[in-house]
Amino acid sequence: MARYDVVVVGGGCVGCSVAKHLVERSELAVAILEKEHHLAVHQSGRNSGVLHPGFNYPPGSLKARFATEGTQRMKAYAEEHDIPLEEFGVVVVAQTPAEQSRLENLKVQADENGVKTEIIGENRLQELEPHAEGRAALHAPGAASIDSQQYVYSLAKEIRSAGVDLHLGHRVTAVTHTGKGHRIETTGGSFEADFLVNCAGLYADRIAKQLGVGDGYQVVPFRGEYYEIVPDRAHLCQTMIYPTPDPDLPFLGVHFTRRSDGKVIVGPNAVLAFGREAYRNTEVDLSELAQTLGYRGFWRLMADPKMVKVAWDELNKSYRKGRFVSAAQGLVPSVESDDFRRSYAGIRAQLVSADGRLIKDPRFEAGPDSLHVLNAVSPGLTSSLPFGDHLADQVIEAV
Repeated sequence: MARYDVVVVGGGCVGCSVAKHLVERSELAVAILEKEHHLAVHQSGRNSGVLHPGFNYPPGSLKARFATEGTQRMKAYAEEHDIPLEEFGVVVVAQTPAEQSRLENLKVQADENGVKTEIIGENRLQELEPHAEGRAALHAPGAASIDSQQYVYSLAKEIRSAGVDLHLGHRVTAVTHTGKGHRIETTGGSFEADFLVNCAGLYADRIAKQLGVGDGYQVVPFRGEYYEIVPDRAHLCQTMIYPTPDPDLPFLGVHFTRRSDGKVIVGPNAVLAFGREAYRNTEVDLSELAQTLGYRGFWRLMADPKMVKVAWDELNKSYRKGRFVSAAQGLVPSVESDDFRRSYAGIRAQLVSADGRLIKDPRFEAGPDSLHVLNAVSPGLTSSLPFGDHLADQVIEAV
């Protein structure tokens, strides 16, 4: 039975970042257990690849700190390790007086967070994005697009060279606290660890509850589906075109993103997934769906009439292409249905409290000889380097 000082469950961007910072700052023997045979199969590789510079997060919050610091560190990391990255910038478009007013609030937040932004008028918006429609926009030139899968593989290569053991194809089936650490059973064998770091993403709550952590919370999976604009119409988006966010909702809404490979993707929507890895709207995992529907926090969340309306709208976007296209045309009117072809989907591990609150900030809790990342919420990719650094601090202090 292999024994380590620290075992990290989950080889996504946060898990790999934790391992990276642990071996950089300590002599601890570290291993990662990843259930898939490849990296970045789930949240870390099924996202937009956008680096969010931090203008949309409350000043002083961990999310704001991690996003602003993370954007700069990711750019430096990409340059050092030759990872595809393009600093396109983003325009957040306002189409109503109320949205225009919210841009002012975003600008104040951006200033407090140290993020360079500018409110621009319709003429300047047309210069940056000739096909976008809006009264005004917030322009954040620091937003960038990175190849998220290459980033995770680069982290893995780096940490393996530093001595971290990376065990792929090892799905954790049980964790037992022995009083002197943990015994971890996996589909590939058994392990012992003095300390456990749970970065299991969509299944982090299940592992945490085996150790008595995370009571009062549950992961509710929301699928985000993307379309891709056909190549000869990709000129309709030159950078990134976002709607003005609704501060009462955790989901941004359909938007346009030019990726580092030159493709333009549109999305995501945010529809309840009928399984934690149900990436198609025809997939159902009956046991996981029953777990969601049996959770009182889910029904308390859905007791909000605004959430019911949003859920219905998002469901329609998933099953009716015309509704998805219509939402996209609100930002770029000249885009047509034939310009869209289905692309990939991701699933967001959204933590929901028992009283029906969507947890919007990163959440991690200590357990017996363990640390559990219950909510690596968006922008998780952007935040991964400082978040992993922060978690490594907690581990080193506890070991």
